[in-house]
Amino acid sequence: MVITNEQVAQYAFLRQLYRDDYYPDHVVDRGRVILMRLCERIETDRPSDLAALYTLTHAATEEFNRLEAEFHAAGSEIETVAREEIAGDFWFVASAYGFADADVEELIASREW
Repeated sequence: MVITNEQVAQYAFLRQLYRDDYYPDHVVDRGRVILMRLCERIETDRPSDLAALYTLTHAATEEFNRLEAEFHAAGSEIETVAREEIAGDFWFVASAYGFADADVEELIASREW
């Protein structure tokens, strides 16, 4: 699926992680895919309210939970810088799709990192 939201289509997800050698690009790439897939789900399912959006973001957060093992295997982890970057990108997605009032902590409430 092609992302139709122009703001999202032009956005560089996880930019800070790509700039830091501590985070292996091949694992960060997988995180970027999770965020892009979240955008596709939002465009397909068109959540009508925050509760519906949170359902989608929680599922994506659980994918990041599983990705944590890959970071560890590559000698990295989802630590403070990564947590902030991921959380910021979740909020960017919510905002870009008209949910600027979303609570960033609730967007990623199912996180284990």
